[in-house]
Amino acid sequence: MGSSLCFLSAKASVDSGAHSATNSLHRIDWPADNKPCSSTKIINVIPVVTCAEDGQFPGLYCSSFLSQPWLSDGCTMILSSYWHSLVKYHVSALLTQAFSWNVVALDGDNVIAVCSRPIDVPQIKYGCLTEKVNNTTRWHWLNVSSPIFECLEKIMSLLSRLHFGILQVPVKDVSDCLTKGAAKSFEAIFVSYNVNDAPDPLIVFLHGGPHIVSLSSFSKGSLGFGEEALQSLPGKIGSQVLILDIHLVIISGVIITDRRSFTHEQDVNDVLTAIYHVTEKGLVNPSKITVLGGSHGGFLTTHLIGQTPVKFVAAAVRNPACNLSSMVGVTDIPDWCYVESYGTNGKTIFTEAPSAKHLTDFYNKSPILHISKVKAPTLFLLGAQDLRVPVSNGLQYARALKEQGVETRVILFPNDIHAIERAWLQVIQRMCQLLQALMKERRVSTHQGQNQHRPKRGVE
Repeated sequence: MGSSLCFLSAKASVDSGAHSATNSLHRIDWPADNKPCSSTKIINVIPVVTCAEDGQFPGLYCSSFLSQPWLSDGCTMILSSYWHSLVKYHVSALLTQAFSWNVVALDGDNVIAVCSRPIDVPQIKYGCLTEKVNNTTRWHWLNVSSPIFECLEKIMSLLSRLHFGILQVPVKDVSDCLTKGAAKSFEAIFVSYNVNDAPDPLIVFLHGGPHIVSLSSFSKGSLGFGEEALQSLPGKIGSQVLILDIHLVIISGVIITDRRSFTHEQDVNDVLTAIYHVTEKGLVNPSKITVLGGSHGGFLTTHLIGQTPVKFVAAAVRNPACNLSSMVGVTDIPDWCYVESYGTNGKTIFTEAPSAKHLTDFYNKSPILHISKVKAPTLFLLGAQDLRVPVSNGLQYARALKEQGVETRVILFPNDIHAIERAWLQVIQRMCQLLQALMKERRVSTHQGQNQHRPKRGVE
């Protein structure tokens, strides 16, 4: 029987109403009679980090422990947590070359972990502690062969042609109303071909949440940057300015953005800032940009094609939140609509019977406000059993696009919920195929229109 109890706290989420916020780690001394009392002193081990200095620990972002998280000394715990665009081990400096690591199992001073990057398949690692002096740990790592992660030679050949980096994107037009954490640079994961004769087309991939993060792992924010940055987004969604939690990935030019804050219209402008950043560097072709996202990422996608209608040649969304005024009455998380629209005050004014003013505010925060300006052909992937963003939200927006003559395609998954996980490979394939076809069609029609009309200005 141990002498202490360690536990995670999500108090920052409870206090602010944000569905995912910065965690904290605490400890209490466990009584010998196994009967703790209310006066037991709670000791802060890792407090909530409001705003970390550059390069310093940004706060704790994990939801659970390993079943046996202790090293053999009985007082050192191993945790995996988001650190900007990476998953890192705390206690040991494991990361090299922007790999993300995830702890799988721990036995004494022996660790099994998995590491990967967007361009490297997951690799199982065995590590053993070789030295621990002055709070510094050194590990010896070996690769563990696994048939699970063996890939066809063709796949490995394709991956070897790719390059990726984590870009630091400065926030433009920083105002006095932004907190220090919200004004810090955000990150974009950029994946492209190693050698190109011409700039790549760009796919902008936006994660949902919004309080989650896109990671530099093989499988795919606002988490991982500090609580102050995270809390700068609620109440400032939709209107065109920055993104609280945008992870911009650029593959072939795919951009995944990740940001933690907004000012009135922050999320939209953060995405645009990241796009301008890679365009100015000559990394992508500004006339061949597509955008896609699911859930809140779909919310941003449909905002972008409405607010900047000539920037994107095509778009794809998965269960997008397009109209908060209709979503609030049927979603299983109506409080989310309030907190993301009003900030922390949304927790106080939340009601199951929204007032006319609330519904007007929700509508004014929603992509459907800008639907009359949309030009980009758009693909909708909708789960018919979705309770988070019910299918009616996406269908209403899709029907409205068709009504105004915008090319629109809808694929309905009758047995799937919000994530559409059972058909995820099919989702990705359909997205890629249709985006490629739509982008090609749009380029042809745009080229023909330019020959006929010779517009006075190019792509915005």
